[in-house]
Amino acid sequence: MRGTTLACALFGGLMAASTAFAGPAEEAKAHFAAIGAGDVDRIANAYTDDSRFYWVGGPLDGDYTGAAAIRGVWTKFAKAQGEMKVTVEHLEEAANPKGSTVTANVVFAGKATVKVRYVLTYRGDKLIAETWQIAPKLAVGGGY
Repeated sequence: MRGTTLACALFGGLMAASTAFAGPAEEAKAHFAAIGAGDVDRIANAYTDDSRFYWVGGPLDGDYTGAAAIRGVWTKFAKAQGEMKVTVEHLEEAANPKGSTVTANVVFAGKATVKVRYVLTYRGDKLIAETWQIAPKLAVGGGY
């Protein structure tokens, strides 16, 4: 009985630890969906005044700091693209007690199709760094 209780306690602790780090991957999926919907308010809610956004390639190429500046980029993008279909592949999360990084291949198909290699870094529930790497040759719909 004691061994069973200990095993259950250890298993429960492992499950709690694994679910504690499940948040950022789900946050990333919600972030991608908000981009696809053009929901700038929902997108911008994730940032802090110190968040960094690196847009690499295309007409919005640049480095942006702070929630207000990043909101401006998403406002321009949403206006230019309209509502988009979002496809997410190869989403991976790496986490430790200090934060989490989520990477994914994402395709946004609206007025234009934009293939992106995405890297998002979270501390707590805030998105502190984001890299949007436009990648025209990104492999989607198959393996790596």
